[in-house]
Amino acid sequence: MSTKQRILDTALSMFNEQGERSVTTNHIAARLEISPGNLYYHFKNKQAIIFELFLAYEQRVSENLQVPEDRQLTTTDKLNYLKDVFTGLWEYRFIHRDMEHLLSSDEALRARYRDFFKVCQQQVRKIYRGLGAAGMITVSEDDVDALALNTWILVTSWFSFLRCNLLTESQDEISQQMLWGGIYQVFTLERPYLTDEYREQIEELQQQLSPKPDWLS
Repeated sequence: MSTKQRILDTALSMFNEQGERSVTTNHIAARLEISPGNLYYHFKNKQAIIFELFLAYEQRVSENLQVPEDRQLTTTDKLNYLKDVFTGLWEYRFIHRDMEHLLSSDEALRARYRDFFKVCQQQVRKIYRGLGAAGMITVSEDDVDALALNTWILVTSWFSFLRCNLLTESQDEISQQMLWGGIYQVFTLERPYLTDEYREQIEELQQQLSPKPDWLS
């Protein structure tokens, strides 16, 4: 593995564990047992590392949200979209945990994130249209726009919601299982649009993948 990739992997791990603001380039270099100068040879500052990590996250999300052109969507596709999105959210959790700070600190990242949002909205709308074409949901074009936006808001703010100490005594207690509780909420957003033909099947999927969290009981 190249030194550049080792820096990215280590930074990602430390940002996720400690929060981006608690980690400096010196901390990353020390964890890797390399000199700060060696790190700066590959990245001029911490912002450059963050930007590169965001590009990797962006690529992952883009691949996860692809809609097949040669067939209709299936319930398995729906399941995979949610699993892949929330797995990526966990593996790059520092991004959404510290989003406001990250975007206010780097105008280039802010501009890139705006474009990322637009592309994601286009893809999520395609997914909902595909689910409609497959007979799983009945949704108007206006509702497709609103549903795509509400899904984005829920997914990207879910980690912040968990960090508000509403569900745990400490922010450090947040687990991947708790993060996956957001999948239940996405299913709930979509429930009013389910067709009778698929309602039972999709609700069973919801129960298997992300049952109702205990804190909602």
